[in-house]
Amino acid sequence: MRPSSSSPVPLYLQIADTLRDRIARGVWRDGDLIPTLEQIAGEFEVARVTARQAVQLLTVEGALKPMRGRGTYVSAPCAAYQPVHVVTSLDALAETYRNTTPELLTIDEHRRMPAVREQDGTLAGAYTYMRRVHSMGGAPYCVIGLYLEDRLFARSRARFRKETVIPILMEMRPRPMTRAHQTLTIGSADADTAYLLRIPVDAPVARVQRVFNDAAGVIVYYADVVYRGDAVNLEMDLDV
Repeated sequence: MRPSSSSPVPLYLQIADTLRDRIARGVWRDGDLIPTLEQIAGEFEVARVTARQAVQLLTVEGALKPMRGRGTYVSAPCAAYQPVHVVTSLDALAETYRNTTPELLTIDEHRRMPAVREQDGTLAGAYTYMRRVHSMGGAPYCVIGLYLEDRLFARSRARFRKETVIPILMEMRPRPMTRAHQTLTIGSADADTAYLLRIPVDAPVARVQRVFNDAAGVIVYYADVVYRGDAVNLEMDLDV
């Protein structure tokens, strides 16, 4: 993608984002020799100094490594996780978690009330809040802040603390939710999320908000999930 001189983002940052994306997608793999500064400058139609700034930025980040007299090599393998497919049913969502078995790192747990919209439903008396990082093969792909109604959490504390929550809820009888809704929006990473996902600040992310309600409209589960932009794959069949 050719950088835009009309964008408020400096040209070298636009080029660095494109090069970083090539590494993330495996176009450039760990140990590959990347094009010269002259070749990069020619591809993006910029001055050589601009290409050098982009390469230097990725070098500082550790994604590239210059070798004197030999060129610059990729020093960061592409992500080890598989893309997360956006699904449109609760059963499919639970199956996704069952099939991936992510590595969980809980970085916070306490009682806390979620900030929700009126149309999301009625709040229960208390919730257990957990903030987690999900990874595959040691590569973090999402940060999730979830609120689980306290009485549900009490039914299986040990499992909720070490496993993904949605498959456990799906196994409960009777099933505690009768309505489920999720919203996907595109945004950019703040400093904290960028640190946890090992991505640059303002890198693209996909934010998914999920709300599960019981028969009375009470929110039994609320989650705010932030995925790396390169970890989400949205596919839809179009009618023809």
